Amino acid sequence: MLTSNESSNFLTTLKAKDAAPVILDGGLGTHLADRGNDVTGQLWSAQILLDRPDEVRAAHQDFFAAGAQVATTCSYQVSRDGLAQVGSADKFETMLRTSVALAQEAAAANGGEAPRWVAASVGPYGAGPGAGTEYDGAYDLSANELIDWHRERLEILASTPADVIIFETVPSAAEVEALTSLAKDLELPAILSLSVRADEHGNIALGDGTNLRQVAKIVQESGVWAGVGVNCCPVPVAVEALKILGEETGLPLSAYPNSGEIWDHEARVWRPGNEGTDLPSAVPELVAAGARLIGGCCQVSPEQITRVREAAQLV
Repeated sequence: MLTSNESSNFLTTLKAKDAAPVILDGGLGTHLADRGNDVTGQLWSAQILLDRPDEVRAAHQDFFAAGAQVATTCSYQVSRDGLAQVGSADKFETMLRTSVALAQEAAAANGGEAPRWVAASVGPYGAGPGAGTEYDGAYDLSANELIDWHRERLEILASTPADVIIFETVPSAAEVEALTSLAKDLELPAILSLSVRADEHGNIALGDGTNLRQVAKIVQESGVWAGVGVNCCPVPVAVEALKILGEETGLPLSAYPNSGEIWDHEARVWRPGNEGTDLPSAVPELVAAGARLIGGCCQVSPEQITRVREAAQLV
C-alpha cells in the first residue's frame, strides 16, 4: 500500500520542471498478450482482469521492475455497457475496484525507495460500446449524453485509493467537454490524454478533426485539469502535439506514444509502420517539448520502459 506522503506528492513531482520526468508504464494490454494471455476478445485486457487478475498484477510488477513509477490500471475498457454485452454487468464495480487494488499490490511488491503511484484509467466511449471509435470520435452523442455514460465509472474510481485519474485516448471535442464537466467534481487530480493525428494539412487534430489548439484553450480555460497530453499515436505526432499544448496551457504535459507499429482493425494484428521512431531515443525530444510524464502505449514493453527511464535520467 502506498503511504499518504507518496500519494500526496504525485502532483508536486509532476510539476517539478527541474526534475527528471515521471515515468509511466507501457502498453498493459499488449504486455499481457506477450505474457501469453488472449486479449483479442470483446473486452480486450479487461477479460484478463475478469478471469486472471494475478496476471494483471504480474504485468504491473514487470513495468515497475523495469523502472516505471506509475501503473495505469486495467480499467480502460471496463464499462457497464461493455460487460453487459458478455453477461457480466454485475461485476462492473468489483472489477473497477480490483483494478486499482492490483496496481497498488504490484507497487508494494516492487518496494524500493522511490515512490510508486497508481493512475486509475478511464477509457473513452469508443473503447466501450463505441467499438473502436476512440480513433475517430464518431460517437454521434452529445456532451450531456457522454456525461451520463461516464458518470458512474468516475464516481467509483474516485472513491478508490488511486493517486490520479487519467482519461485516455479521448478523440472527441464533445467528450472533452463532458469529461471537463465531470472532472470539476472529482476529489482526485485528473489528467486528460487525447487521441490525436496529423490532418491532411499537417495540422494536429483530435480524432474527430477538431483542431488541437481549440481543445487546448478549452482545457486551459476550464481550470480543472492537473495535466494534459496525448497517447496512442506515433512519436512525431506526440512531439508536435506537446508543442501546441505547451503553448496554449500552463499545465504539466504527458506523452505515451505507441512504439511505431500500426493496428490493423480488420485483421486484428500489428503491422510495421512508416513512422517507426524508436520511443526511447525520442525521449530528449519529448522532454524538450515539455513532457513531464512519459511512458508508452501499444506495443511498448517493459524493456522499452527501462530504456525510456535511462534516457530520461540523462536529459
